[in-house]
Amino acid sequence: MKKITRRDFLQGSAALTLSAAFSGVIGSLGVSAEESAIPAYADIVLGEDYTDLTASVRFIHNMTNREEDGTMASFVEAFNEMYPNITLTTDGITDFAEDALLRLSAGDWGEVMFIPAVDKDEYANYFYPFGTVDEMSELINFANTCAYDGICYGVPCYGSTQGMVYNKAVFEAAGVTELPKTPDEFIAALQAIKDNTDAIPLYTNYAAGWTMGAWDAYIGIVSDGDAAYYNQKFVHDAEPFSDHGDGTGAYALYKILYDAVANGLIEEDYSTTDWESCKGMINNGEIGCMVLGSWAYVQMVEAGENGDDIGYMPFPISVDGQQYVAAAGNYSYGISSECTGDTLIASLIFVKWMTEQSGWCDIENEYPTDANGELPAMYSAFDGCTILSNEDALAGEETLLDDMNSESELSFNAGGNTKIQRIVESAFTGAETFDEIMADWTATWNEAQEYLGIETTTY
Repeated sequence: MKKITRRDFLQGSAALTLSAAFSGVIGSLGVSAEESAIPAYADIVLGEDYTDLTASVRFIHNMTNREEDGTMASFVEAFNEMYPNITLTTDGITDFAEDALLRLSAGDWGEVMFIPAVDKDEYANYFYPFGTVDEMSELINFANTCAYDGICYGVPCYGSTQGMVYNKAVFEAAGVTELPKTPDEFIAALQAIKDNTDAIPLYTNYAAGWTMGAWDAYIGIVSDGDAAYYNQKFVHDAEPFSDHGDGTGAYALYKILYDAVANGLIEEDYSTTDWESCKGMINNGEIGCMVLGSWAYVQMVEAGENGDDIGYMPFPISVDGQQYVAAAGNYSYGISSECTGDTLIASLIFVKWMTEQSGWCDIENEYPTDANGELPAMYSAFDGCTILSNEDALAGEETLLDDMNSESELSFNAGGNTKIQRIVESAFTGAETFDEIMADWTATWNEAQEYLGIETTTY
């Protein structure tokens, strides 16, 4: 008989919370007593349950700055006040996106990690299921961030929104009294910064590479006001990079970057940008703004003595006069599918403690994961905006965007940094027009659609 696993139960929309009264049934189904004793995430009461549990948990993540400034150590100390016998170690990885995948394939990562860019249909091979998306949505925001087939495999550390970090003092000195809401207004604001201050209007962060990929996150909700576009329509769109003619869509999104570079509104030498030093530069008023998710806000605030000058604003695209903001889960805690017994329970406790007790969302000024959390004050500039999250892919198409990214090699929101760097290079040298780049992307996209047999339409 095939062994019935927790995943099998969850796919039947029932959490594995079987009581001792069902021990006979459990034995007949092939579920071990140890598996049946694992609590559901929802049922763990922090500070009351398992306080005498002895186990070890290793957590690897990308927040090296929080290792360096003692934040992670403070989390360990506070966690051990509640769970003194759980040995918790944390490990910040600098090149996390690549290194995490290598560790994952080698099985060298411990019990808990931030889930890297793994195809959704591979989640079950590596990570333990927390519960159904419907169940977890009662407890956390963004429960569908790392989900497949209705099962939640990851709990976001916090949520991020897609806007732009900027220096309020630089904008004021430039005479920009209202935040730009359209591409044209934004380019005009950058020009004002160039004309009236010594600051770099828009810092591209070209050399870091991964920072270029930040532009992809504005497709759909931000550029079109459509929560269904990115995960459902994008793969079927025959002309996703066409000019809408009204300053919306992916065309308008990426053209902002091209125009800024072509008009000399970026750093003097884009090839020499430096990610770490840019934090202090924007804090000191040497940079006007940067296109980064809200996760970057606190890092800029903490990079110098002028943290009060740092703001976070909505991305400058409006759809029929309305600005939209995409909110989504950031990196998600994933528990190794190899974890069992007390180690698995300890890992579940750690993830729930980080979500509900650590205060990490507040430290980062980010959108709370806890469904009962409050929105931080940094979002005051988003008053009047509509905040949405991407809708899930259609049933049976959960991996279609992954397939398109792989086949086209454009890799939207999946490490496709070089295609954005191409925009910078072409605008700077004049080697290609923006329309030529968009036409090439379209041809590549269409070829992938044809190869994968995807039905196309025009939205």
